[in-house]
Amino acid sequence: MGFASRVALVTGSSSGIGAAIALELAAGGAKVAVHYRGNADGANAVMQQITAAGGTCAIYQADVSDTEQAAGLVKQVQTDLGGLDILVNNAGTTRDTLLMTMKEDDWDAVINTNLRSVYAVTKAAIRGMVRQKWGRIINITSVVGLSGQAGQANYAASKAGIIGFTKSLAREVASRNIMVNAVAPGFIPTALTDVLTDEQKSAILTGTPVGRMGTPEEVAWAVAFLADERSSFITGHVLSVDGGLVMA
Repeated sequence: MGFASRVALVTGSSSGIGAAIALELAAGGAKVAVHYRGNADGANAVMQQITAAGGTCAIYQADVSDTEQAAGLVKQVQTDLGGLDILVNNAGTTRDTLLMTMKEDDWDAVINTNLRSVYAVTKAAIRGMVRQKWGRIINITSVVGLSGQAGQANYAASKAGIIGFTKSLAREVASRNIMVNAVAPGFIPTALTDVLTDEQKSAILTGTPVGRMGTPEEVAWAVAFLADERSSFITGHVLSVDGGLVMA
């Protein structure tokens, strides 16, 4: 994949899947904005990896669920790096519990971080992409947004919302050569899956035809494909990277 002359912003890229995406896009030649909310050490580590490999990047801190901070982030990236061509909305969190015991704060925190941030950052970024008549927006959803999961009503709702957002925006901007797609990872070992019990992990492996969990790099490769010029006839699509766990 070649991203020379492209500028990419990856939200929530201080660790896990987001970090892998930032590294993959940088390896393809993109200037990458590494974003974090609280994990400054992780963001600096990603930046060091990118620069050590000869890539170009900068790091930015913001709460992307806040519309003003999201807009400020996008504006700063455009100023510092010379524009914004590729946006990967990856920032996410979980607060798992059954709905009967779910507090309003648990609902709001997940919806705001996972879904509101996609609205806030994309709204700030879309005008520039429309003007330049080129853009790639890849939203990281989840197979849970396709199938649901007990104890994750808030998370599933946020990720299903991202899918609806993706399809709607794809229809709005396709004529401007802006492709909007989603990637739905299956179960990938990250901080968000560390909370799973051994029994849950065993059940996941049993239900996954390839018989293993995925890797952050496998998700990053899918994102890189959708960000590439050669994906210019793909929009409004949800690409599951899940080892066959959820088959349409």
